Amino acid sequence: MHSLLVIEPAGTENPAEARSSDGPDHILSSCGYVVGTAASPEQAAPFIGDADAFILNLPVTDISHWRSLLVRQRIAPVIWWCTPHTANLSVSACGDDIMVDGILSPAMKPPEIHWTLHFSARQCFERKQWLKEREQLLSRIEERKWIDMAKGILSKAKNISESEAYDLLRKQAMNERKRIVDVATSIVKVYQMLQNQT
Repeated sequence: MHSLLVIEPAGTENPAEARSSDGPDHILSSCGYVVGTAASPEQAAPFIGDADAFILNLPVTDISHWRSLLVRQRIAPVIWWCTPHTANLSVSACGDDIMVDGILSPAMKPPEIHWTLHFSARQCFERKQWLKEREQLLSRIEERKWIDMAKGILSKAKNISESEAYDLLRKQAMNERKRIVDVATSIVKVYQMLQNQT
């Protein structure tokens, strides 16, 4: 991890904190990172492609909005910069939908910052892998649904068992050089169209 994008929107109550020696850009730069800062989505846009992580120097209530803006353009760890200014709300203000990969604070020493960034990156990419696997699983479940419906239709129409209907689907898919789910979907849609016409 080398390049970081710090988000510090204009209009924060204490913008001087961001530029002080306790500000994330100063602290992270002194740890050897290349740091870009942005106060708006337009200012952030040029930095997003190169950023290895996003550091949000924001109140908890602004995290979800900024996180969704950033990760829509690039999957990278989202880390909250926790200070008395950004953590001045009660715990009840932090909804269940607040998702960050790590937390940094000005009190951390360079090794703590490096390890937090390292583990935040692992957390982010493990979640990315989990979401990909979840998407694949949901896709397989959806495919299974179409295949099961087509087996039921063929089984009833041809008076055959479901295993024979599956074999028929498989042979048809091979003949047409299509996936079984595509053949199954076609059968179900034609059957539904015919049912709607009666």
